[in-house]
Amino acid sequence: MSSVLSHNKDQPRIRKTLSDSSTSSTASTKSQKHEKLSRLSSSGSSDVSNDSSTNHAESYFLRRENRLSARKKAEEESANNDYKKMYEKALATNHRLKSRLETSKQELAMIQDQLQRTQKGRAEDCSSNMLETEKKESWSIKKRITDLEEQLKVKAELNMENQRLKDENGALIRVITKLSK
Repeated sequence: MSSVLSHNKDQPRIRKTLSDSSTSSTASTKSQKHEKLSRLSSSGSSDVSNDSSTNHAESYFLRRENRLSARKKAEEESANNDYKKMYEKALATNHRLKSRLETSKQELAMIQDQLQRTQKGRAEDCSSNMLETEKKESWSIKKRITDLEEQLKVKAELNMENQRLKDENGALIRVITKLSK
């Protein structure tokens, strides 16, 4: 570890490590700046050099404040954009699921119609071959109906989950906007 020699006219030389000197120098420079600024502001405008150094210090702090506020605004905008992207993605997923649900409902209606026609037709035809094929068709249609009903249940659950996520996203956006104010 490197070291630095520090000395004063009144004190003997003291050997300090860089880590010791950096922490003490940081604290002392902050306090020195604060004291200098307070002296400058309390001295009034009698000295032109004091005025220019005060203006320089004030402009430095104003520029620093502007930089910090601009950085904070940029971070908030990027966070809002992320939530907007998530919201748009959830919205697109919701629309896609709704369209799939509609097509499944239409298929279910067609299959139920076929089942009803098949059951009506079975009452009219009494031939054994037709009865066998109709039973097979009826059984396959019933199986398909149950499969589609299960798919509808899954899609309904997905829609509920999607709505929950949208509500959470909206709440998060409201919290972020309140925090950013």
